[in-house]
Amino acid sequence: MEWAVQRATEGLNYRNQRVSFVRQLSLYMNSLGINSYIPNQTASTATTLPHILSEEELKGFYEAVDTYLPNNEKWHRFSMEYQVIFRLYYCCGLRLAEACNFRVNDVDLNGGILKIMQSKGDKDRFVYMANDIKELCRKYHQKMVSILPFSEWFFPGKDLNRPIQKYNLDKKFKQFWNMTPFANACDKAPTIHALRHTFVVNRMNEWMMEGISLNAMMPYLARYLGHSSVEGTFYYYHHVDRAFQIVRNKDTLSDRIIPEVLPYEE
Repeated sequence: MEWAVQRATEGLNYRNQRVSFVRQLSLYMNSLGINSYIPNQTASTATTLPHILSEEELKGFYEAVDTYLPNNEKWHRFSMEYQVIFRLYYCCGLRLAEACNFRVNDVDLNGGILKIMQSKGDKDRFVYMANDIKELCRKYHQKMVSILPFSEWFFPGKDLNRPIQKYNLDKKFKQFWNMTPFANACDKAPTIHALRHTFVVNRMNEWMMEGISLNAMMPYLARYLGHSSVEGTFYYYHHVDRAFQIVRNKDTLSDRIIPEVLPYEE
């Protein structure tokens, strides 16, 4: 890949622009079913991209979550917390810290709205839950109130004055993933953030298969995810192998359906 290396006579921006032209061509060729290598956009450090979970992997992961019960009866409530919080990550496309830090008042169980305050970039937003997720949260909260009636946190940690901790969720995610039959066969283990990526890719795939315009829907999805622009959301989709198979099956899609992107937002 010597042609992609920055030359002594050019600046980094020019190098990136030069590679971008080749990248655009490669993306277009792949959309036509012509296998073509897609070079990295920038010459800086490579971005580690999350694993996108298949339907079978998602099913196996949640089966592991649902069968978990702590040995210490004192912590049995965490089995409920994990069942709900890990589903929120996927079903609502939340960031790791966003679900951890929900206070009880942030979860509107009547309207089905999650109030995310001061998230990445100090931005606030509302996330709407599907009816089945809203009902799951409602039943969970009823049980938690009977156990911890005065907790201010929707997902309280071991220290009741603090929410469930991110490192604890990271640890449990790895534990549950390793309980699935896919762990040993996966060359790149997923993380919690992979659930958010999987949500984005699956939602975009559904729209494309249904013939719904991505150009029309992406601004709504970007706001739902807390992205400042649609480019940050399109970035997720550019790095999924099965994305181009969807494009190839849709004759009416133009090469503008998934525009080239530069920035990346988690």
